[in-house]
Amino acid sequence: MVSSGIKWSKVGDFMLMGEYHHSVDDKGRLTIPSKVRYDLGETFVVTRGLDNCLFVYPMKEWNSIIEKYKELPNTKDARNFMRFFLSGATTCEFDKQGRLKLTPPLMKFAGLVKDCIIIGVNDRLEIWSKDRWEAFIDENESNLSAIADNLFSTSFN
Repeated sequence: MVSSGIKWSKVGDFMLMGEYHHSVDDKGRLTIPSKVRYDLGETFVVTRGLDNCLFVYPMKEWNSIIEKYKELPNTKDARNFMRFFLSGATTCEFDKQGRLKLTPPLMKFAGLVKDCIIIGVNDRLEIWSKDRWEAFIDENESNLSAIADNLFSTSFN
């Protein structure tokens, strides 16, 4: 399934969505679909995400996250999460072929060797190894109705 980012009517608002199948080359370069490159902008941030994938944020979203982190209490959990999240963060730009260069630590964290899945998740992209994405879908597909019931007052049909 291939889908594009959707532009909303308010200036600066967007939604990243869709699923894209790509490969990381032997130099750690990954082509990002042109349909979502525009929403990411010229400069964006790639960092360790949750569930062993990578998160890719447009700079505006990244800056908003950083402002929220500054408000967190100085607790052990907050410090540990910020260490995990920020130490892996790297500012990126696309090369002329629309590729981003992933660092070896990020590739290792996400288990990216060759085949990967790029998904749009509202304000960010997630980059998954194909095997981890398929395992995630297999583990969660049968529970999606219950998850929706827990998150929303009515379930999706």
